[in-house]
Amino acid sequence: MTQHYEQSAALADLPEVRHGFFGRKGGSSLGEFSENNMSIAVGDTPRLVDINRTGAAEALGFFRNQLFLLKQVHSNLVHRLDAYPTNDQPVEADAIVTRQPQLALGILTADCTPILLADREAGVVGAAHAGWRGAVDGIVGNTVASMVALGADPARIAAAIGPTISGENYEVGPHFMDDFVKLRPDGWRHFSTHNGARAHFDLPGFVADELGRAGVTQVERVGGCTYGAPERYFSHRYATHQGGKTGRQIAIIGLI
Repeated sequence: MTQHYEQSAALADLPEVRHGFFGRKGGSSLGEFSENNMSIAVGDTPRLVDINRTGAAEALGFFRNQLFLLKQVHSNLVHRLDAYPTNDQPVEADAIVTRQPQLALGILTADCTPILLADREAGVVGAAHAGWRGAVDGIVGNTVASMVALGADPARIAAAIGPTISGENYEVGPHFMDDFVKLRPDGWRHFSTHNGARAHFDLPGFVADELGRAGVTQVERVGGCTYGAPERYFSHRYATHQGGKTGRQIAIIGLI
């Protein structure tokens, strides 16, 4: 089945880099997880998930066994992949960086912000999962720093922020803003209120600022709001509001 994905123009211009932000169209899963669910942890049939993962890897020119995924835990931990994995033991982290060719780095999301990064000259790529907790704790800066440790230069890094929940649809509780600003005093700029209602948080805007803080100036937004387009993307928040369950989409980057 044909896999559908969106791309960053800047990353697509790098001939040694393959990447894609996959949505929910084009896979084999059924019901609440239709069509292109990439997570085995949400209750989907593992065999169908593996078919979906295989299709996504092959759509970008990789084999299924070249696709590496993490056990994401909403942390600021970055896994540096220096060699080809030799086992299937899950690694707990929320970002991956490598300079190994023929490895595809995958990040799963369903409202959180996926980030794909590449420095063509250094031959270094990275992928990060940024929920609000990981973002405020520094996952973005840590990912860039890990790429720099492999020879990348923030001034050369091209970064793409993929489909994620928008500020318009990310309503937060009364204590969320206070707690956030205590951790990041300048974070108030990413909150807004509408007609006296609860505050809304602009997660992708905060992530973009974090990239800038880390020295990355080439930042592109790709795709739409996951909550606002449930027919195109999996959205945990939308599914919860509807009383249902949902899957996870994948963002992939790798060197050829």
